[in-house]
Amino acid sequence: MAKVLVTGGAGYIGSHTVHAFLDGGHSVAVVDNLSTGTRSAVPEGVPFHEADVGDAAAMDSILSDFQPDGVLHFAGSLIVPDSLTCPENYYRNNTVATLTLAEACLRRGVKRLVYSSSAAVYGLFEGAAADETSPTAPMTPYGWSKLMAERILADLSRAHGLRYAALRYFNVAGADPKGRVGLGKNRAPHLLKVACDVALGRRPALPLYGTDYETRDGTCIRDFVHVSDLAFAHVLAFAYLEHSENPLILNCGVGRGYSVREVIAAMDHILDHPLRVEEHPRRPGDPPALVAATDRIRATLGWIPRFHRLEDIIRTTLACERGQEAENAENKEGSR
Repeated sequence: MAKVLVTGGAGYIGSHTVHAFLDGGHSVAVVDNLSTGTRSAVPEGVPFHEADVGDAAAMDSILSDFQPDGVLHFAGSLIVPDSLTCPENYYRNNTVATLTLAEACLRRGVKRLVYSSSAAVYGLFEGAAADETSPTAPMTPYGWSKLMAERILADLSRAHGLRYAALRYFNVAGADPKGRVGLGKNRAPHLLKVACDVALGRRPALPLYGTDYETRDGTCIRDFVHVSDLAFAHVLAFAYLEHSENPLILNCGVGRGYSVREVIAAMDHILDHPLRVEEHPRRPGDPPALVAATDRIRATLGWIPRFHRLEDIIRTTLACERGQEAENAENKEGSR
């Protein structure tokens, strides 16, 4: 069993991955500055360090004390539209901080690192599905910050023997089916999160950005991967790096795309009533379609998504948000 340090482990994807490693019997510690993470998302008994991965001294100390076999790196900035208005934050938090963390790992003899990358590195992709050899031409500073971090890891691997995997996420959705952790206070405008907010009365309407794309119904097409499946992909990638010095760059998606209108229709069917939708112009940085070619991750890691149906992804998201709503109501009632 391995000892793993999870940066950003109090966030949405990081917290699900913490549970995936604990389920496998591994020892886990978490680093998070709680800028977007939630302390309660870290399971009881898991060592927690409130620190920034960009703080070299803090990371040196934590790595020295915990002495992990490797690091899972989720910490960073991820709201794509924000990267267009404050690009400096994204290069600092995603690119520079990754270099700082990787250098700290090398100083402390930690040679395994699994990096949270993004399908945003592909940019405006033309074709049925993007594979790992497709051209990388990000449309946003967010995508560039992720791609630049990948390049840093590749160079450190060649120069210093760092074993790394960069997992390029497509659209992450869903929540832990066991209800142990959910979406937290994630501000990212994920479609299903926003749709749940509308369904539960937290928002008046679901904004639909762009209805004139050259797609089958005029709206963007995306590949949705369940967060629990994604978390397990990290477990497999980490195990792979124990026995191989070959770097990994892997797409994490299901391999099927759904349009925004199709997602809304599926949500309407599950709710048994239509959501209120407001149409808006296109957002900068949104490619018309982005779907993963998944042959490499399936062949290399033997990874098979359990939640490959859109309806299953929606149901776990909605169940989680309803459960959180009920818990909040109980807490308010108990505090009176």
